[in-house]
This record gives sequence, structure tokens and C-alpha cells, in this order.
Amino acid sequence: MVGIKGVFKNYNQKRVIDDVSLTIEKGKITSFIGPNGAGKSTLISMISRLITKDQGEITIDGKEVTETKSNDLAKKISILKQSNAINLRLTIRELVSFGRFPYSQGKLKKEDWDKVDEAIDYMELRDMQDRYLDELSGGQRQRAHIAMIIAQDTEYILLDEPLNNLDMRHSVQIMKTLRKLVDDLGKTIVIVIHDINFASCYSDQIVALKDGQIVKQGPTCDVIDECVLKDIYDMDMDIKTINDQRICVYFG
Repeated sequence: MVGIKGVFKNYNQKRVIDDVSLTIEKGKITSFIGPNGAGKSTLISMISRLITKDQGEITIDGKEVTETKSNDLAKKISILKQSNAINLRLTIRELVSFGRFPYSQGKLKKEDWDKVDEAIDYMELRDMQDRYLDELSGGQRQRAHIAMIIAQDTEYILLDEPLNNLDMRHSVQIMKTLRKLVDDLGKTIVIVIHDINFASCYSDQIVALKDGQIVKQGPTCDVIDECVLKDIYDMDMDIKTINDQRICVYFG
């Protein structure tokens, strides 16, 4: 369980996270939604300790993240940020193997390579695993980075807009893969996502943020609500139920 209590964060005297408290349950997909500048990426970065909080408490399984050794934290929680450029000429397989560093310290054993192979197969990258990253499309590189996170084999997975650069087919593939990681392997996934229909169809819990504060949090059915979404996005949305999924129509 991830516990967040009374967390604040300022940038250049501007408050971007304002007294946020929430609990992220184990074994579920929790999606952070909200407009640009809502604080979603900042919050997920503080959970992973990439950004330091100014005030408050963030715990993973009851232990404050700031008191956890870096290598121990890397075995517990993995994160993929929006900006994931690597300035090395690597193949997909070499990149994915980086996910095993917390365990192998660069000296991979058979069990490490088994995890690499599993992650490559999860993301349907087997046929191109020896291609270099600079030869790939943006979507292929994104899938390779997600495979690296899967190979890290942490209980908690944090993903900041993982559907960037992906077409519809691969976006669906990513979300189905995340659902499988939760349902089959018991992972806990926190995802920052802009497409509220993907959030609606694949999440167990949704946290809606605006101006650094939580507007609404809870089960998907409680947050995918016309009044709630109007408050978050300042626009009208019509919600339809299609195949038992709540779908937001906002093109009109």
C-alpha cells in the first residue's frame, strides 16, 4: 500500500501539490487524471522519490520512502517518466536488461535474462529485440521502455503517460498488459493518463486532480461522472454505457 499524507510541493514559490492525502491500494490499477498542470506527474515523481516533497509523508508498505535505501527502493518500485531519452546506442534487448540492474549490478545471471525474455515477449518485441533504439519509431521505443520496467519486476509500477506516441492498437495492448500484470501477477500500478476512456475501462481506482489538489478519488464509477468531470475539466461531457463500460463523449 502507498500512503500519502499532507503532502505539499512548491516550484519557484508556486504551490503545485497542495495538502494531498490518499491511499493507493495494493493489487489494483489506480489512474491519475486531470488537466495539464494539475500536479499528476509531480505527485507520481514524489512517490518514487525522483522529486523531493516539501512537507508531508509518503510511505510504501508503511516505510517512509526517504528512509529507504535506493537499491531497496528500486526492487520495490519502478517508474517510467514522460521523458525517457537515453543517449546511448542500445538495442531493445540491451535496454530491457537495464531493468535487472537493482538485482544484478550489471552482472546478469540466467534468472535475469529469463525476466528480460519474459518482458520482451509481453511487449511483442521478440522479432525486433536486436534493433537499435534510434532505428525505432516513437511507439516502438515506448514499448521497449515499458518492457524494461516490466523486467525490473517490482511490486509497484508507476507510469507517467505511457501511451505517448502509441497508435490505438498498441495503446490497447499496453493497457491490456497492465491489466494482466495486476490480475495475474498481483502488481500494483499507478498511471498518469490523459485519455479518460482508457482510465474508465481499465482502472480500479481513479484519482482526479486539479490545481494541485484532489477533486475526487474512488472507484472508477464514482469518478467517471458528468458533474465530477465538469468540475475537473471545465467542459460538458456526455457519459454512455457501452459493453458495461462508462465512455465519455466530449467531441461535441
